Amino acid sequence: MISSSLQDLSEEENALKHIKKQNEETVREIEMASLTSNKPRNFGAYSHYATPCTRTHQIGALFLIVSTFFLTRLFDQWFSESNSVTPVIDLRRSSSSYGITTYNGILRWPERGYGSHLSLKIYVYDENEIDGLKELLYGRDGSVKTTACLKGQWGSQVKIHKLLLESKFRTIKKDEADLFFVPAYVKCVRMLGGLNDKEINQTYVKVLSQMPYFRRSGGRDHIFVFPSGAGAHLFRSWSTFINRSIILTPEADRTDKKDTTAFNTWKDIIIPGNVDDAMTKNGQPDVQPLPLSKRKYLANYLGRAQGKAGRLKLIELSKQYPDKLECPDLKFSGTEKFGRTTYFEHLRNAKFCLAPRGESSWTLRFYESFFVECVPVLLSDHAELPFQNVIDYAQVSIKWPSTRIGAEFLDYLASISDKDIEGMIARGRKIRCLFVYGPDSAPCSAVKGILWELQRKVRHFQQSTETFWLHNGSFVNRELVQFSSWRPPMPLP
Repeated sequence: MISSSLQDLSEEENALKHIKKQNEETVREIEMASLTSNKPRNFGAYSHYATPCTRTHQIGALFLIVSTFFLTRLFDQWFSESNSVTPVIDLRRSSSSYGITTYNGILRWPERGYGSHLSLKIYVYDENEIDGLKELLYGRDGSVKTTACLKGQWGSQVKIHKLLLESKFRTIKKDEADLFFVPAYVKCVRMLGGLNDKEINQTYVKVLSQMPYFRRSGGRDHIFVFPSGAGAHLFRSWSTFINRSIILTPEADRTDKKDTTAFNTWKDIIIPGNVDDAMTKNGQPDVQPLPLSKRKYLANYLGRAQGKAGRLKLIELSKQYPDKLECPDLKFSGTEKFGRTTYFEHLRNAKFCLAPRGESSWTLRFYESFFVECVPVLLSDHAELPFQNVIDYAQVSIKWPSTRIGAEFLDYLASISDKDIEGMIARGRKIRCLFVYGPDSAPCSAVKGILWELQRKVRHFQQSTETFWLHNGSFVNRELVQFSSWRPPMPLP
């Protein structure tokens, strides 16, 4: 469809250029005839063998040239805009304003490094295609339900899988795929007792050994989702088997508990946390934002202490300044348990929503803040945020040193005018669609943002330590067996 549209546009452009050229030649002939002819011009009855050229004709010809010039310029501008197919967001700071780069209200993705439009093809492995894949999705006995895995902050692992299955960028032909998606709900499966750590590790290795395309590239063109703070460490042998693969995760730092982080800035992609659908759905969210004038608190923190220094400081600070900072003692069980609606009603009741580090550096609260329209304040020094080539987070949020949580911090927040707060909220309202796991057919969604980031990772030539190629272009393994004849199980690169 896109190619045919571009062909039509090209034909129209050529037609306009042809008209312009004809007009220019006509005027030149008229001018030359007028300048070079020594004979007096005769407009009498005996001059009917030549077309008379009057002043009116000359003015008309010039008018045609001018109008054609402006029409061509308009057409060129429209053509260049329509060629940037996907409307996306560019919130980068400019020297002249803090606005968002748009054209007629359409949000745009930067072309540098991404291309003018999405054109990648992704193969999604079927659960029945690889022995062991079902266990990574539903547990050893198939008892883990997808609906259970959709809930909570780890639901992104399910949503990304389901949305890619429905994506127009999905291909069912492996030989034409740019990338390969390996579905697994291991965080959920582990939490619900479907597999233990040892079983997860063994199952992953078994699955990977049955993938010829994984071996061909050494895993460089394969995508894995790890949606929790543990990141790829859920697969204990990740550093041996998928250290070259593309990892989608909200977590970039686990050096506090592990010797090395599983996140690599150059190949992996930070994704948003999974905000409750009741707050991100189209139309009216379950809990509406409050006007600033009706908010009771300057700031709040809604979460458990978990023995973390930053959280403990906030709880202590709230005892000193209870009229400014709300830090309720959240209950996650029993009669005093905070329900979903109660949680968001508390969250919306402050101008600033504080997001300190927990068990890991990323925090779902940062993303939730955009949907109750309080300004998120990041108190996690090592946190990484998604789509940093697109969003200037300094326009929509605040990051404060976690080592300076105290009265000075509250004084700083109190010094910010309501006008500035409203401006940050308004800009955040425009980019929060990138934190919603909707289809890539939507003008703006987390999946569309992920697809743009994935497009930057595509390699058109694949190699690994176990892949070799010959003079005729064929790929072989170490035993010189052609790629088309590779059979599982295979030694992993």
